[in-house]
Amino acid sequence: MRIAWFCIPAYGHTNPTIGVVKELVSRGHEVYYYSFNRFKDVLEGAGARFISCDEFDLGLESEPDMSERIGKDMVLSTQVIVNATLSMDEKLEKDMAEIKPDVIVADSVAYWGKLIAMKLRIPFVSSTTTFAFNKESAAIMKPSGKELLKMMMDIPKTKKLLKPLRDKGYPAENILNIIQNDNDTTTVVYTSKMFQPHADSFSERYAFVGAIPRDTQVIFNKTKGKLVYIALGTVDNKHPDFYKNCMESFRGSDYQVVMSVGRETDLSSFNDVPENVEIYAFVDQVAVLKEADVFLTHCGMNSASESLYFGVPLVLFPQTPEQRGVANRIEELGAGKKLTDINPSSIKKCVEDVLLDSRYRERAQELGDSLKNCPGAVGAADVIERAFRGE
Repeated sequence: MRIAWFCIPAYGHTNPTIGVVKELVSRGHEVYYYSFNRFKDVLEGAGARFISCDEFDLGLESEPDMSERIGKDMVLSTQVIVNATLSMDEKLEKDMAEIKPDVIVADSVAYWGKLIAMKLRIPFVSSTTTFAFNKESAAIMKPSGKELLKMMMDIPKTKKLLKPLRDKGYPAENILNIIQNDNDTTTVVYTSKMFQPHADSFSERYAFVGAIPRDTQVIFNKTKGKLVYIALGTVDNKHPDFYKNCMESFRGSDYQVVMSVGRETDLSSFNDVPENVEIYAFVDQVAVLKEADVFLTHCGMNSASESLYFGVPLVLFPQTPEQRGVANRIEELGAGKKLTDINPSSIKKCVEDVLLDSRYRERAQELGDSLKNCPGAVGAADVIERAFRGE
């Protein structure tokens, strides 16, 4: 079987798929993975045939806050989808004719993958590294009445924006049909039914395969009794004032504090760093979470899932609507607490509330067990094989 796989330039959307690629390749299948150069080594290491998308202007990384703006603005998100798909149209038409994939797998927001599958009538599987969304589960994001009204008013505008796609032969009559999966769409979801909001509202076409943390051989050195890990992901992580407040929060404490501040943050801007605080541009997150006692996070789904997988409770500091949905669900299930202010005293209090109340860790461990007890990479590969067989 030949599989064409499409993803966006984000670690949180790529990392959960690595184990699935390895499993498919081990079964003798060929995986042609459309991604971005920073992921080339890890994808080829998993056995995929890497195809670079860096030459295409997909409109996903032009501004630091682009992901949040896309999440809030349906007109903007539609324009991004149209531009990205049209920019890749000629290459994908040519490549699909040469590769002749039996199945196309696309990240739930790599819409160009879904659209080329629809256009060429190739069996399609959605790889969903966020929660699965429908009308019921979307309520976890708690949109305001103003946000809902704006979305309804934007839908007619999006139909006009989709015309260039229709002119190219894409079945793009309605933006909601593109951005949402219906109950007939084969969908792999990298979470458990316990964590997924309203899991019982999804059809049997949705396979909740649990979290699949990437393998790591790195061992992180825990030097104190309690380790506090702080990171805001790999996209919108340039928040020096927040990091400095965190540093001051734990100055002189008995905790080991590890901060991953992103490669775009100037490490030299941190002066008078306390002895118990370690600041890095990047860490092996899985290695740190294996040792951590609490995780202050932006609530990206991959980060949250990895934390829960290792039974680590969370302090929740979401930045986007999607992240707020994850934070709301974690708080609802009792595995974490939201940070309401970023002054040093508030940060310290919230972290200690979670760190010192055993109920948060107990709930995190329960959720972690639910993620571990799912079918995992083997189950995901089974789903993709069934799509090939038309089941």
